[in-house]
Amino acid sequence: MNRVGRVERTTKETSVLVEIDLDGTGKTEISTGVGFYDHMLDQIGRHGLFDLTVKTEGDLHIDSHHTIEDTALALGGAFKQALGDKKGIYRFGNCTVPLDESLAQVTVDLSGRPYLVHTEPEKMAPMIGEYDTTMTRHILESFVAQAQVALHVHVPYGRNAHHIVECQFKALARALRYACERDPRAAGIVPSTKGAL
Repeated sequence: MNRVGRVERTTKETSVLVEIDLDGTGKTEISTGVGFYDHMLDQIGRHGLFDLTVKTEGDLHIDSHHTIEDTALALGGAFKQALGDKKGIYRFGNCTVPLDESLAQVTVDLSGRPYLVHTEPEKMAPMIGEYDTTMTRHILESFVAQAQVALHVHVPYGRNAHHIVECQFKALARALRYACERDPRAAGIVPSTKGAL
């Protein structure tokens, strides 16, 4: 069974296409018009071993908020679609990733219930190029809302804003990868005592 998701989202503010293959090799084709965000989405594909296509055109003449938010919503929806009935997956995943002086710890439960816990160092630089660093939490909120997963992201320390954000995306990619991989001991079984996720 192919585990592929595709979401197209069009509003007066943005036009977004996201395609994801959970059983890919990490091939990515990313274009949002926000360079650092493209770099972060590339981390999701490469470190999650997801084939990921993202094509977004947004109202960047205003700012990058709508472009970033709508892309994250579409990514979450495509991820949920690709998971299908979730039979035979591990369900839980976690990963800790260092990036020089920064460290990110990410734990995910593909529970069917959206919940986010997110902490990162205070007084971080407000911008990385055209990327507003306050958007990292909003990206995660938007992804979680559509993917319907419980996600805990904790950055206990770090100085460089680029490193603080990037290690979160790398750890997220790996945690998602581990959670959605197939468990050979649980083929065809939904990993829940309720019988559904």
